[in-house]
Amino acid sequence: MAILLGEILQSVELWLKLIKKPQPQAYVNPNLDPVLLVPGIGGSILNAVSDGDDSEERVWVRFLNAEYKLKTKLWSRYDPSTGKTLTMDPNSTIVIPEDRHGLYAIDILDPDLMIGSESVYYFHDMIVEMRKWGFEEGKTLFGFGYDFRQSNRLQETMDRLAAKLESIYNAAGGKKINIISHSMGGLLVKCFMCLQSDVFEKYVKNWIAISAPFQGAPGSINSTFLNGMSFVEGWEQNLYISKWSMHQLLIECPSIYELMGCPNFHWEHIPVLELWRERHDSDGKPYTVLESYPPHDSIEILEQALVNNTVNYDGEDVPLPFNLEILKWANKTWEILSSAKLPPDVKFYNIYGTNLETPHSVCYGSGDKPVTDLQQLRYMQAKLVCVDGDGTVPIESAKADGLNAEARVGVPGEHRGILCEPHVFRLVKHWLKAGDADPFYNPLNDYVILPTAFEMERHKEKGVEVASLKEEWEIVSKDQDDHSNTADKMCSISVSHEGANQSYSEAHATVIVHPANEGIQHVQLNALAVSIDAS
Repeated sequence: MAILLGEILQSVELWLKLIKKPQPQAYVNPNLDPVLLVPGIGGSILNAVSDGDDSEERVWVRFLNAEYKLKTKLWSRYDPSTGKTLTMDPNSTIVIPEDRHGLYAIDILDPDLMIGSESVYYFHDMIVEMRKWGFEEGKTLFGFGYDFRQSNRLQETMDRLAAKLESIYNAAGGKKINIISHSMGGLLVKCFMCLQSDVFEKYVKNWIAISAPFQGAPGSINSTFLNGMSFVEGWEQNLYISKWSMHQLLIECPSIYELMGCPNFHWEHIPVLELWRERHDSDGKPYTVLESYPPHDSIEILEQALVNNTVNYDGEDVPLPFNLEILKWANKTWEILSSAKLPPDVKFYNIYGTNLETPHSVCYGSGDKPVTDLQQLRYMQAKLVCVDGDGTVPIESAKADGLNAEARVGVPGEHRGILCEPHVFRLVKHWLKAGDADPFYNPLNDYVILPTAFEMERHKEKGVEVASLKEEWEIVSKDQDDHSNTADKMCSISVSHEGANQSYSEAHATVIVHPANEGIQHVQLNALAVSIDAS
């Protein structure tokens, strides 16, 4: 029955492909420097190739038949001798499609959907926007998909990235490359910068990291280890993969362990795993206490909670406990990341998400219902202690890149949704000097101050010097018009100064700010200065 259903779904996918219309080629600017987009965890299409007949099918991401494909093709076991996690299916190999110069794998993660879904639109909006600026696929715009189950420092991935940078450099006629990474892709790029610094320095011009968990995402990952993770939220979960199936996948992924809170980072507020536990006093009377476990100490709790975790694969129960071998590998990764140094000729920019409650610590149980069995944590709902961030990565982690950044800019936005934010597009366009980038743009405050008029007159007669100044600006911002304020705002300023030998100077200025109209605010300055030289 499952095979027949799979054939029906494949036929539906094929039909959906046929009815899609190709996108026309946009304006092309041949003078742009090349850009490489690097996604985060879950942000690359993965295909399974059958070792028998070389047939290939997409196993991540897909809504149709998603749960079945995840269990049969992506569930994995970690090999400590290589640092790689291997698919349980002995007859399949996971590959990343290279169509559209790597962009296909990171654009729309389920390209067969007839009706687009924001949950699988990964770099799509940014690719569309950059094509408008003049970037051309295969000439100045490229993508780097990778097997996100693996370690961010896996040699195989590092070698692929090195080869990719070299090929882009040659395709662009020797122009250095701008890297734009999202989320865990920032850790991958940082690992590459450490392990292949000469290649990075040779080929990279600028690196823009967006929502990177530079010191991990402790709250999100602790809850993932115990309760799983939803790749999509809302009603679409019913069409996709259960949190439990995702949990069984991620428990053997080195990348997840590398997203735990950095063990050696000096947190302003230490992320903890909290448990309400029942204890007994010297008389044997029970009482409830809230216990807090910082990153190092929480490992023992995770071990005990997952000691009997198993998955049934092909009729066999396979143990999947908290993997201490992967943890050792991840700790070495953190050592490498902590030693990162930015080459002097490479500019680094950091965009991080703000204004959303973001898991920082997690708590299980309550004063009324304490935790009595750690193995039951897998079935308990965690209470999240949140801080400011993008919903996944706390600001404190995202800002702590440890590099000499040209700018760090916070943008209100959700972890994945931030890739669709117009503010992010304006920042990227400004830093890449792409298209008609505005030289007056202020990236920190996200507005443009555009001078529109300037007049200055000065004359001197009988020891009196008079100067007048008229200046006007337009402030262009993304803010909507405030229709509740329709009056001009006026400010007057006066200053005076008495100098030696009875000299005297005085200046008066008036600033008028007119109400914004269609995102443009007009500002006028009129100033008059008089100086008397008594000598």
